[in-house]
Amino acid sequence: MISRLHTLYRDQVRPKLVKVHHYPNALAVPQIVKIVVNVGFGKHVKDPKHQETTISTLTRITGQKPMTTKAKKSISAFKLRQGMVIGAKVTLRGEQMWEFLDKFIHVTLARVRDFHGIDPKSFGRGTTLTVGVKEHIVFPEIRSDEVEHLHGLEVSIVTSAHTTAEARDLLAALGFPFTRQP
Repeated sequence: MISRLHTLYRDQVRPKLVKVHHYPNALAVPQIVKIVVNVGFGKHVKDPKHQETTISTLTRITGQKPMTTKAKKSISAFKLRQGMVIGAKVTLRGEQMWEFLDKFIHVTLARVRDFHGIDPKSFGRGTTLTVGVKEHIVFPEIRSDEVEHLHGLEVSIVTSAHTTAEARDLLAALGFPFTRQP
């Protein structure tokens, strides 16, 4: 089943972007390649109960089992050893990605406290938008009465655009609430 946002992209956004940016055909139009949802354990890196809770929370938010990320090198100031589990991440593609993106834009961002829009300068590596969420309870799958520890997460949306302007136009057409255009 094709999600609502994927249908919007295919039927309205792609033809609009072909006209605006003068692409030779519809296949040259940028699209969303993947979404990566990442959580770092931070000061709770040695607490296995907190790690399990965070991983189960991430599973409920994304609908997919996360993989753990490990430290690449030892850092004595942070009491980290090489190979220690320091976080978890999920990579979403296909219809699951479109469903998550639709929920993220229309439900989750609306529930963020003091949200005034996404800064258009949040693009890292030119065409990847990364949005940090300070509290995971803004996701509709999480009930606030069952939360023991609050943790943040970051959502990275990777596009196939060649320039930041193309990526920004794509995401704005999909409904991302940007604060202002630079």
